[in-house]
Amino acid sequence: MALPAKLQNDIKQFQRLQQELGAVQQQRLQMELKVREVSHTLEELKAVPEDAVVYRPIGGLMVKAKGRKEVEDLLTEEKETAEVRLKAVERQENHLKERYTTLQQELSQALQAAGAVPSGPAEGGD
Repeated sequence: MALPAKLQNDIKQFQRLQQELGAVQQQRLQMELKVREVSHTLEELKAVPEDAVVYRPIGGLMVKAKGRKEVEDLLTEEKETAEVRLKAVERQENHLKERYTTLQQELSQALQAAGAVPSGPAEGGD
């Protein structure tokens, strides 16, 4: 049974949406990990004495920082930036989930109407 061209296009769009949603979910997980990592580093840094020698990364190098405060400030800024990005990715993910659910329902109804999917639960036994 051949499906109408519009339904085929909708299925392709649904598949692309699935892939995009998966990619955004992966981005969200990475941003959550980044926020947790920086938060943990900030907590560990609080246990370091004020006068301790502390290094910070610049590219591939570790450079002696002027003090613990400098590194705390940099990490706090990095955490805030990561949190803002995380919120943006979460909003994008929620939007995609809504589109995904809506399109999934529309496709299900269209496929049932086209006779490609049986309506109701399957009957029969072992």
